Amino acid sequence: MAVKKSAMKAILLFPAVAALMLLGSLNLPGAEPTVLVYTRNYTKDGKGFVHDNIAASVAMLKKLGQENGFAVEVSDQPGVFTDSNLKKYQALIFSNSNNEAFANEDQRAAFKRYIQGGGGFVGIHSASGSERDWPYFWDVLGGKFNRHSPRQNMSLKVVDAKHPATRHLPAVWKWNDDESYYLDNLNPDIHVLLASDLTVIKDSQLDKYPGKVFGGRFPLAWCHEFDGGRQFYTALGHQIAHYSDLDFQKHVLGGIQWVLTGKK
Repeated sequence: MAVKKSAMKAILLFPAVAALMLLGSLNLPGAEPTVLVYTRNYTKDGKGFVHDNIAASVAMLKKLGQENGFAVEVSDQPGVFTDSNLKKYQALIFSNSNNEAFANEDQRAAFKRYIQGGGGFVGIHSASGSERDWPYFWDVLGGKFNRHSPRQNMSLKVVDAKHPATRHLPAVWKWNDDESYYLDNLNPDIHVLLASDLTVIKDSQLDKYPGKVFGGRFPLAWCHEFDGGRQFYTALGHQIAHYSDLDFQKHVLGGIQWVLTGKK
């Protein structure tokens, strides 16, 4: 039986169309990376602290993505943590998330597999208060929130002036109206980028914690490579206004870019 020319063309074109569709679905080298900004705040009793800076942080991250070549998707729904969905992202950004980030163990397992598969992670401010009962998350982020100082103006010491998250900063960065976060269960492999100068911090509870754990300093931002992935965390960013500060934007952007590329 004769085959019409139009049908023959369709048959011949099908493999090429299929190949193009497949290529479009892959994260190819050189393609624009995509990050997931995750903002869940949840406690069973509904009493967990929710920062009013979340919308500002999301707006900043979208702006950074538009200006620097990465796509940004946003969610506060734990159902996004499945193996198939996480494959879309080159990094997860926990921006002012707090308390229970996940709803079940399947989601935690998917998050762990994502990290082990080389997925990147960025934590901003209260992200360190997420998953307070899961040691693996503490290791990924670099530590677990313990407490913070009263809000005040701070002197921050740049520990690594060559990292993209800090190389634009002066040796002592005068940072206003924020909290000095103190984490415990610190992962010993973190590479400290920025530290709070505790000798000038006004905090009546310093002797309680952190005391002299790090002498007169305490880490506030760091990077590391853990369990297959790259991670960056900054404790800064309590105030809405911080997310429009250009030095802070460059600080966060440098961390994201390092997580995505590994380039210093």
